[in-house]
Amino acid sequence: MRMLVLACVAGLLAACATATPYQPAAADRYGFTEQRIESNRVRITFRGNTLTDRETVETYLLYRAAEVTLQEGKDYFIVANRDTEERTRLQSTGPYHPRFAFDYWYFSPRRGWSPWYDPFWNEPTSYREVTRYEAVAEIAMFNGAKPANDANAFDAREVQGNLQGRIARPPVAQ
Repeated sequence: MRMLVLACVAGLLAACATATPYQPAAADRYGFTEQRIESNRVRITFRGNTLTDRETVETYLLYRAAEVTLQEGKDYFIVANRDTEERTRLQSTGPYHPRFAFDYWYFSPRRGWSPWYDPFWNEPTSYREVTRYEAVAEIAMFNGAKPANDANAFDAREVQGNLQGRIARPPVAQ
């Protein structure tokens, strides 16, 4: 049983040790989502984990906008509204105390001996700042040639072609 738990924890840690790939958001909430607003208007969101930089999040958002536009049979899209939100927090980096193992007992002046680690009375903990980015855009999709004088208009095929080499997809399960 203990080996099974350790294998699961190792798998979760390995999954968290990479930047968010270009994928639909699943149970972990990282990846892209879209919401239809009108027949030719969609809100697209890309949420990255703490290892995904801002540029990657914004690139994946634009790539998804181009993909959705082409899937709808349209030629270009106009970004009506776009924003990237930055969320920064402090994360404990140690010392590590497993919360799932009751084999370890800690002494706390408040509670005495306990299987729960008390961060206020036990060894000092160090922290690091971690940042997570979430990009959101509302796009309107159209047929025909994109307007040449609109800086918010993007040719979907051109965007897809230019960004294709920067898209990291999740590994294929074997």
